[in-house]
Amino acid sequence: MGTPPSSGPAGDPPYQSPISPGRSWYEDSVPERPRYPKLEGDLDTDVLVVGGGFTGLSAAAHLASAGIDVAVVEAARFGDGASGRNGGQLGTGQRLWSSELAERYGAERAKALFDLAEDAKAHLLDFTAAHGIEVDFRRGQLSVAHKQRYVADYEAQAEDLSANYDYPHARFMGPEETAARTGSKRYFGGMDDQGTGHIHPLKLLVGTAKVAAAAGAKLFEETPILSLTGTGSVLATTRTGRIRASRALVATNAHGGDLSEAAARHIMPIRSFIGATEPLAEPERVIPGGESVDDSRFSVRYFRKSADGRLLFGGREAYTSETGDISAHIRRQIAEVYPHLKDVPISHAWGGSVGITMERLPYVRQVEPGITAIGGFSGHGVMMANFAGRLFAERLSGNRDRLALLEDLEITPFPGGRALRTPLLVLAMTWYALRDRF
Repeated sequence: MGTPPSSGPAGDPPYQSPISPGRSWYEDSVPERPRYPKLEGDLDTDVLVVGGGFTGLSAAAHLASAGIDVAVVEAARFGDGASGRNGGQLGTGQRLWSSELAERYGAERAKALFDLAEDAKAHLLDFTAAHGIEVDFRRGQLSVAHKQRYVADYEAQAEDLSANYDYPHARFMGPEETAARTGSKRYFGGMDDQGTGHIHPLKLLVGTAKVAAAAGAKLFEETPILSLTGTGSVLATTRTGRIRASRALVATNAHGGDLSEAAARHIMPIRSFIGATEPLAEPERVIPGGESVDDSRFSVRYFRKSADGRLLFGGREAYTSETGDISAHIRRQIAEVYPHLKDVPISHAWGGSVGITMERLPYVRQVEPGITAIGGFSGHGVMMANFAGRLFAERLSGNRDRLALLEDLEITPFPGGRALRTPLLVLAMTWYALRDRF
């Protein structure tokens, strides 16, 4: 059996993540967030997974279920990274629109990538149903244009999904329907997608960890990896012991640090922030159908209502360590969309680091002999990160085909080397933010 979790000593103060600012509403609304032990001493295992987010825990659950000895080591607590703090929206297809995929990779490969993402969506819902994980799934996503010039793109996307991708669930909305469906006059049109939805991400993560532990995976929290090498066998060192394995998966995404220079060149961390209001006095005035919403900005604004009638609103991105007053920034953005909520109380405001790539598609590579890195989901990781963990487990069972679709993607390293990567990203993102605004 795997390492048993514990609930921690009675009376412990609320846990504050060492890697992500602000306590999230998710942490205060999940029924249970078990603790797992720190690694003490040396360990031998078949597969070492570094990182306890969606990808790492999904890989562990599927590997352990297949009878493979696997250990997961997380530097903080499971869910402290983006997997436990994100907007909860599933989306459809890959992060890039279907037309962009076709332009870049051709129609046949674009269709294969789209189908893989739809398999990921189905897998998430099937996995939670099979294991009794309640994730508060609500159906529907509204993708909306914040400028008139983008409206035609949404109409074309809905038509393309139906005509070329066998996807009948998306349709175009004009301005009046968009206003009625969002409860806001801020948008000019958009696309209604009833083939997707949104979830409570931390409930999914907690449930996946329980499945992995029950299947026999060894799970360790608050155990940073200090070094990782793949010469011959894999060797990882921690402050309290060493881990030897035949294979390793680096699933740290935006928190990889120096573990893999190759991954660090291709996956850049940016910060994104979310606010949760107190339960709305008139929840029917905001997204009356209960869908999630994302808009056409390069720095996307995304929002939805929680099961208890709060507005969860994400929209501020930062590319440096400065966070400022998260609540004030989020409230200003809420007021732009919903003027009647300009004074709404914010009960929680939190942030997290998201891993992005230049192409906004996942980075999957063998970075050293025996060591695979997976990350860079670019805000599209709720379903794709989970599924990538399953695909890694499939690879170790002898099925290369599906992971290869991601492994073969052309992902460009960020320019500038270690010293200039972040400053160049700040310049680029500032330009796009100005374009969004003006």
